[in-house]
Amino acid sequence: MKRTIIASLFLIIACKEEKKEVQSIAEPQKIEENIGESKPEDNESEQAKKWLEKSIVDYFKADLGNLDKAMRKMTTKGYYDYKTDATNVDLDVDGSLTEKEFEDKWKKKFDVSKAGIGIGFLISAQDWNHIEVGSCELKSSSGNEYIFNVVLTDNDFKAKYPSVIKVIKDNGSFLIADVLQEEPK
Repeated sequence: MKRTIIASLFLIIACKEEKKEVQSIAEPQKIEENIGESKPEDNESEQAKKWLEKSIVDYFKADLGNLDKAMRKMTTKGYYDYKTDATNVDLDVDGSLTEKEFEDKWKKKFDVSKAGIGIGFLISAQDWNHIEVGSCELKSSSGNEYIFNVVLTDNDFKAKYPSVIKVIKDNGSFLIADVLQEEPK
């Protein structure tokens, strides 16, 4: 009886080891078949684009009282602080900076000429009805950084808001790291 159990155990172990060898041989062939289909960065940039489009739509659907919280959630801390400073330049609020102070503080990290000084996050208007992503095209990508040309639209106001948005992937999440906005003329 003991011999039968021991023989059965050896047989089971031998069968398991044989299956492992077959799997390890089959896996490389599978990988070779996938080469050339799509690059991982293509998929990643498509994911970044979908995330950006959804995040923008969700941001403008949020209650007005929750916009700051929504912005903080979808941006890097550095960009959030930068854009908050840009929005508050020369306003009579605690911590607001003059334009010169703002430029001196941020010019080494951001293009302060495209900060959107005195205007809101993503659009220059204070009022909107229904913001949509009119277009979102990948301009360039490098590593975990994706640059998109984006045009937001509000058909009710017949308005278009073009910008260039940098999205990064950090700890498995996408975040807006910069928005280059044209100031209203």
